Amino acid sequence: MSRYTDRKLKLFTLNSNSKLAADIASFIGLELGQCSVARFSDGEIQINIEESIRGCDVYVVQSTSAPVNEHIMELLILIDALKRASAKTINIVMPYYGYARQDRKARAREPITAKLVANLLETAGASRVITLDLHAPQIQGFFDIPIDHLMGVPILAEYFEGKQLNDIVIVSPDHGGVTRARKMADRLKAPIAIIDKRRPKPNVSEVMNIVGNIEGKTAILIDDIIDTAGTITLAANALVENGAKEVYACCTHPVLSGPAIERIQSSKIKELVVTNSIVLAEEKKIDKVTELSVAPLIGEAIIRVHEEQSVSTLFD
Repeated sequence: MSRYTDRKLKLFTLNSNSKLAADIASFIGLELGQCSVARFSDGEIQINIEESIRGCDVYVVQSTSAPVNEHIMELLILIDALKRASAKTINIVMPYYGYARQDRKARAREPITAKLVANLLETAGASRVITLDLHAPQIQGFFDIPIDHLMGVPILAEYFEGKQLNDIVIVSPDHGGVTRARKMADRLKAPIAIIDKRRPKPNVSEVMNIVGNIEGKTAILIDDIIDTAGTITLAANALVENGAKEVYACCTHPVLSGPAIERIQSSKIKELVVTNSIVLAEEKKIDKVTELSVAPLIGEAIIRVHEEQSVSTLFD
């Protein structure tokens, strides 16, 4: 491993995804910063930074995945510690942004929790956020500090390109994901299709209509998050029933909660391709699931931010 020579760049991690942080550190050529996370007997978090970071540009890797509130609190406490220890800048590397699905008021008297999390990070002392595939891109506007929004599509597209599948079509499981599907389709030079879900009346199951030609084709479903896997597995089954030859699925953030793994295992999905933005528990690493690393992408983004180079050109 070649060493990164600028001693002012420091990389720390907390408990949400230490393996990814170690891979990022290895890519850059750094040792992870020394800090400890402990708990008092009543569950309060105690964090100690065990090296000087005075005047340094510090990057903290922490996905706010389950347990979400624990990981957010760890992050806020470390930001405060870094600020009080005279870090020059505090850059939050958040591959998965928790609470991103609460980005607007869908009903009366609902909170906008994605905005609240942004406020908490800024108030604690964050200087910048580097994140990956926000559920709603407009969350970038919730911040008054710089935010670098990375994309997982190139990593997923490169994997499928290597499989050399024939006659493919990229499928968005809903109308909201069409932009993402189009970016994937552009890279793979493939057409797109959209699954149009409609519920005729309350308590009646959804009717799925497919917009686009999928007859006899290899379909690749793409989403940003797969949580309980209800939508993606229903979509895969509908594609096969409507004439697709086989179905692959991919996403950036494998939340995979509740019955997700069981649903994927029993579905028509041939392979589910995910990234390591969230740690996959051992019981979720079934034969159908393939995990790709985002460490090189995030590592390159950190270097470019630190050296004041363009991040957007990563995706040209």
